[in-house]
Amino acid sequence: MKTTTIPSDVILERLLHLHPKIIDLSLGRLERLLTLLGNPERSLPPVVHVAGTNGKGSCIAYLRAMAETAGLSVHVYSSPHLVRFHERIRLAGKLIDETRLSDLLERCEQANGGEPITFFEITTAAAFLAFSEEPADILLLEVGLGGRLDATNVVSQPALSIITPVSLDHMQYLGTTLESIAFEKAGILKPGIPAVIGPQPALAMETIARHAKTIAAPLHAYGTDWKIESHGEGLVFTCNGTEEVVPRPNLYGTHQAENAGVALMAARLLEKQGFEISASARGLGLVSAEWPARLQHITAGTLASLLPHGWELWLDGGHNESAGKALAATLGAWSDKPLHLIYGMLNTKAAGAFLAPLAKSAHNLQAVAIPGEPNSLSAEEAATFAREAGFDATAFPSVPDALRALTKAAANRSEPPGRVLICGSLYLAGRVLALNELPDLSA
Repeated sequence: MKTTTIPSDVILERLLHLHPKIIDLSLGRLERLLTLLGNPERSLPPVVHVAGTNGKGSCIAYLRAMAETAGLSVHVYSSPHLVRFHERIRLAGKLIDETRLSDLLERCEQANGGEPITFFEITTAAAFLAFSEEPADILLLEVGLGGRLDATNVVSQPALSIITPVSLDHMQYLGTTLESIAFEKAGILKPGIPAVIGPQPALAMETIARHAKTIAAPLHAYGTDWKIESHGEGLVFTCNGTEEVVPRPNLYGTHQAENAGVALMAARLLEKQGFEISASARGLGLVSAEWPARLQHITAGTLASLLPHGWELWLDGGHNESAGKALAATLGAWSDKPLHLIYGMLNTKAAGAFLAPLAKSAHNLQAVAIPGEPNSLSAEEAATFAREAGFDATAFPSVPDALRALTKAAANRSEPPGRVLICGSLYLAGRVLALNELPDLSA
């Protein structure tokens, strides 16, 4: 492999300017580049292709943990990254190293020859090169946006498809109705390839089922073919009349039981294809999975140190109405401490729809802009949306400023220690993790 002295960040910055749009859903540009690269997408390990609006990352985290517990070697492709681009490409269990990433990006840049191509498309080509050149037992491949025209959908014969819960999001690209969005997600389904379908609104399920029937893709759908329910201290997963008792997942939130169910169904189908993922590995995977910024309890670091004794700091990257409802279901049980929200959002998201379900749970709200993000709502704009959703909201210049102000105000009111949840955007979550100086995410 050629050694390069050009840092990956420098190459990534150049790649941002190859196309006038950040998002331009199409497959043609990537197919052209992949042909020039020797079609690495045809030499991948067996692929599990994951689409959906919410829960994709959690599902992949569970599946990765299950497979690795079973002794399998796992590649992972996910987006967006939180702190460093390297987080998007995991090779056989470890994040891609700097030298390898720089080399791959440069090879793709040279092969592309300056032709228009989006950032996600060309970096997906680099990921496919990496996955094709290093052996693994399985590749967990997350859709970037939508499904039908997403760059990852150049993979024509996955081992398994997954569609997690679908809801309204990215409507400027995927359509303004639940049916149109579900149709785009269903675009990853392939003839004869089994697909796991997570819990869906009725209109989304009807759309997915209709498309699956048209192309003869066998579905294994929540509520029809499998379900998961609370069972004492754990969960019971039911499939085809058989029950499997499993522990509650390591990731926090009431919605994680359903995400775990999707992963359990997927693991069972993979087992039928010869992947040895035993019941023991499935259970251990659920309790060992890690996925930053999904109701993550931050117990140490620069930001955590700003909180007085007895306070808690939590972080979540959810950013749409369904994510707000899922958060609200969990926050409703957090009655032991006053809850304070710090939030920031992109201006492309429906802030009011996200915030409305949370208004009954939070003590107050501090609004911030996402640092370094040109598409962020300003702190004042974010505060205005929050007030319209029913919050007593105040704008602050930064997350540290908001933390200091809310804890000082609570002390002045002689309130007990509280719980702070920073939420509203994965981009904000990434900035928070960087500010907090957590350990390297490559662990």
